[in-house]
Amino acid sequence: MAAGGGSASIVEFFGGEDGYRCGYCRSDTGNLSHGMWAHSMTVQDYQDLIDRGWRRSGKYVYKPIMNQTCCPQYTIRCRALHFQASKSHKKVLKKMLKFISKGDVSKVASEEEPMDAHIDDVATCDFPYKNESQVSQSELTPLAVDHSERVEDEDKDSGETKEEGNVPKVELDSVQICTDKDTSLPAEPSHSAKAVHAPPKPGKGADLSKPLCRKAKDIRKERKLQKLLQNQMGTVEGSQLQGDQAFLLQNSKSKTNQPKNIEDFIFVPLPDDAQHKLEFTRFLCDSPLEAEHAPSGPECGYGSFHQQYWLDGKIIAVGVIDILPYCVSSVYLYYDPDFSFLSLGVYSALREIAFTRQLYVKAPDLCFYYMGFYIHSCPKMRYKAQYRPSDLLCPETFMWTPIEQCLPLLEHSKYSRLNQDGKAEDEGRLKELGRVRVLHKRTVMPYSVYKKRRKGPSDEASVQQYASLVGQSCSERMLLFRS
Repeated sequence: MAAGGGSASIVEFFGGEDGYRCGYCRSDTGNLSHGMWAHSMTVQDYQDLIDRGWRRSGKYVYKPIMNQTCCPQYTIRCRALHFQASKSHKKVLKKMLKFISKGDVSKVASEEEPMDAHIDDVATCDFPYKNESQVSQSELTPLAVDHSERVEDEDKDSGETKEEGNVPKVELDSVQICTDKDTSLPAEPSHSAKAVHAPPKPGKGADLSKPLCRKAKDIRKERKLQKLLQNQMGTVEGSQLQGDQAFLLQNSKSKTNQPKNIEDFIFVPLPDDAQHKLEFTRFLCDSPLEAEHAPSGPECGYGSFHQQYWLDGKIIAVGVIDILPYCVSSVYLYYDPDFSFLSLGVYSALREIAFTRQLYVKAPDLCFYYMGFYIHSCPKMRYKAQYRPSDLLCPETFMWTPIEQCLPLLEHSKYSRLNQDGKAEDEGRLKELGRVRVLHKRTVMPYSVYKKRRKGPSDEASVQQYASLVGQSCSERMLLFRS
């Protein structure tokens, strides 16, 4: 894919010698990371950066110093095409369906995922609020409930784990709060609260001695989903689905003894007598990422987007995502605290996984859902491991390792080289410093030329550190600003 349509990323590198307050273990100076300011950035460059452990918050792009920081933060991705919702995930989806279809409101201590709220992130996101009158009905896509399906009570499993903890409420126009799905930034305040635990509800499980019934509605739904997915994939007569496309189609079928997937809960029609109407719209938002389109890319293009959730004409949540060449990367979630009983953090993540699977139909390279950082040393951040199958990024080789193989290593040591192949190495490492691209006095030049022209003390150590962190490919494409 052509990066940026001829544009180039422009960054300023800041290094990372000083420690900052950690939003997880509360250490005053334990949070160590490298950082740079992105004046602009192509989606391909950012894709390559997050695949080397970088992450953005607004226009600030940072990379934890993994073997020194107090709480190592491992990049985590979910293999969206093969994602299987857990029982607790399905409880959240059922709860949303019950609320929309019947108006059922159970404002009890909800099972939600812990996510830290960052007050300063409200400003860095440049959130443009739209009221109902500013959004046309054509922008809204209904989320739905199958009126033929009885929305059952939530699973009453005494072994359920808590998925999302309450967070402090930061009001925005009395509607939104800003919640970061990743981690705290250097020098930014971070607040969190303990998860609220609700006592398990009594109940009885299914009779395992009896086979599952094959209902007529399941047969109708199977045909409907199969037809819908085939239409989305644009299949033609005589053509064959290959690889993951065939898997995705097969996975959409509701067969006997096969559990429901997230599409069964999300992409179904609303009943005529539904108590509520949940709608959805998406639009580009301000970020350092340069929006672009490609013939083989998604119809919405690549870049940063706000995904708005509207309930009965009122906005209740906004998810900020980056659509990149190989993934949908989750950035922030804003939501109305009055609707926290709907577990909007979990619901939005499941919705974004489903969206990733939709984008894959048009863009076959786009098949991962990035959830930010996984922090095993912080128990309340381990919930991301429940979105499986998923992988963690090795901080030394920058290769992906299934999370099941990583967890025993992280139990032993909070920092670990996750790739256990001793011969494996960083294939994208810096090889030629002279080829690093520099922007100096409005002129683009390789570092080898800039080094000869530069007056004053040498900055080679700083440039060497920058290029080693971003890798050879990015260092040759991005422009490092030098005064």
